[in-house]
This record gives sequence, structure tokens and C-alpha cells, in this order.
Amino acid sequence: MKKVRMTIKIYLMVLVTLTAMSCKDASQEKEVSEPMSSEMYQEDSDNQGGSGKMMAENAGNNATNTIIDNYLQLKNALVADDQEAAAQAGGKLVDEFENFDKSNYSSEEQQELTDIIEDAKEHAEHIAESAIDHQREHFDILSKDVIDMIAITGTNKKLYQDFCPMYNNNKGAQWLSATKEIKNPYFGSKMMDCGNIQKEIN
Repeated sequence: MKKVRMTIKIYLMVLVTLTAMSCKDASQEKEVSEPMSSEMYQEDSDNQGGSGKMMAENAGNNATNTIIDNYLQLKNALVADDQEAAAQAGGKLVDEFENFDKSNYSSEEQQELTDIIEDAKEHAEHIAESAIDHQREHFDILSKDVIDMIAITGTNKKLYQDFCPMYNNNKGAQWLSATKEIKNPYFGSKMMDCGNIQKEIN
């Protein structure tokens, strides 16, 4: 009888031990699984953040590209000595600068963009209202503003930054073009091929 009781006690002790170990293992598994799910959530959040950032960059690029398109129309009008077409392009640029969304950029970039856009808009307004000689004077500073803007916003367009060394009493002036061929907006038909490519953008 004592042997039976001892055997039962031994079985009970083994059972208690196994149950305790089983609970401990389950607890450890739970602890391990929780950080994993947290990491997976974090990874998913990171992916969503990356996709949000990409969408923001695309939106920024689209807005910048619209400005570039209107700028190139303006440049082409000046190349063709077409004051009216240049005035129309200047008016479009005024609207584009007013509607440009800076919210996707850092606070420092937003401040820089605000300064650049205010200045660029002012010169675009003058271009919309001026004679062609004055349009070209304002186009000089507008070009600097657009170049500075692209340095912050970026663009997926391939552009050429050109330079005319003779404009403004040989002080020189920059402009942007979508083609390698030099077509000078500062002198138009008087000196169409005056200038050189400073650098390629993209």
C-alpha cells in the first residue's frame, strides 16, 4: 500500500512539474510572439510611411514640372522674340507659383521655397505686363529662382542649365532648356546661339 502511495505521489510531482514547465513555455512563447507582431506592425508602418513619402515626392514633382513647362514656354517665346506669348506664359506662371503646395517639405525648405516663390511670382507678374526688353530682364532673375527651386524640389525632367556670358553688359545670365541646342532667350534672333551648357540636371 505504501508503495502505491509513493508511486501516486511521484506521478503527482511529475505531473505538477510538467504542468509548471508547460505554462512557463507558453508564457515565453507569448512574450516572444508579442515583440514579433510589434516589429511586423512597425515594419508595416515604415512601409506605409515610405509610400506616403513617395506620394508626397510625386505630388511635389508634378507641381514643379508644371512650373517648368510654363517656364520653358516663356523661354521659347523670348527665343522667338514673341512678347505676347511671353506675357501669356508669365501669367500662367503667376498662377502656378500662387498654387504651389509647400506642405510636403521640411519647415526650413518651406521657408526657402516661400522666399523663392514670392520673388519668382513678382518677376512673372512683370513679364506678363512688360515690353520684351523688360521681360528679358525679369526672365534673368526668374531663371535663378526656378533653378534654386528645383535644387529643393527636384524634378524628373532632363534639363540643361545654359549660360550667356554677354547679357547684361557681359555680367552673364543663366536659363534652363529641355534641349542641348543653344537657343538664347536674352538676344533671340540677334544672337541665337550665344551661350554654352553649364550642367545637365538629371
